[in-house]
Amino acid sequence: MEGNFLTAVFLPLALFIIMLGMGLSLTLDDYKGVLIYPKAVVIGLVSQLVMLPIVGFGIASMFPLNPELAVGVMILVACPGGATSNMITFLAEGDVALSVTLTAISSLITVFTIPLVVNFAMQTFLGAGTTLQLPVLNTVLQIAVMTLLPLAMGMGINRYAPGIAAKANKPVKWLSLFFLSVVLTGIMLQERDNLIPSVMAVGWVTLVLNVATMTLGFAIATLAKLGEKRARAITVEVGIQNGTLAIAIASSPTLLNNSTMAVPAAIYSLLMFVTGVGFAFFVSRIRR
Repeated sequence: MEGNFLTAVFLPLALFIIMLGMGLSLTLDDYKGVLIYPKAVVIGLVSQLVMLPIVGFGIASMFPLNPELAVGVMILVACPGGATSNMITFLAEGDVALSVTLTAISSLITVFTIPLVVNFAMQTFLGAGTTLQLPVLNTVLQIAVMTLLPLAMGMGINRYAPGIAAKANKPVKWLSLFFLSVVLTGIMLQERDNLIPSVMAVGWVTLVLNVATMTLGFAIATLAKLGEKRARAITVEVGIQNGTLAIAIASSPTLLNNSTMAVPAAIYSLLMFVTGVGFAFFVSRIRR
């Protein structure tokens, strides 16, 4: 499969379908969660939008990564949450309403924070003289089209045609999973010559990042005395990233157009399912 076709057509389509599916399960009331439990929402958002990039930067700096992979790690931590976090929160018997609220609000905020985090990472790891940068306005518009537009469309369908939304929800999720699988396979094939060295270099980094962020998320929520269910939701929201969006930013021809930078997100997207489901299984066993 042609790399340009993969990143120019399949990847935006996969992200569009995933965000549409997320919108089908959201209502405007989900955004009111900040009024219902403001402390939990603020702590969750600070963990996602502030702590996560700081931890990611520390880990990317600590490990001997090549500069492009280090930037790839930072792209990943700039894209928190995603529809997967809501599903894993449900499996972990956490506060799904809080999880959905954090996903919904962070999806709006990261449209503006992603260019700032990624440009800082490129200046730091690629050198001050690098000409590769995300144009802020153009990036904000593209991310909005890829994420907020389908999210709003899904919410509109859910609001005005709830029956259609209910019937379409499951097929859309399976379709998004199919497209995501195609994208991940395509990136691995595209990077096949460098795949083993890249996996060896960044595999342990993504594992450390995943475990560290989930642990810190749980610790912060526990110390804040948010309660067991909310602590689980924040743990998942901080540890599960929007890998599809990170891959789109790294490899899109109109953004960074660098498949190497997409490798950390591709590996993390596979790894987080294992650790996320493992966490859900562990806490459900403890409850029983």
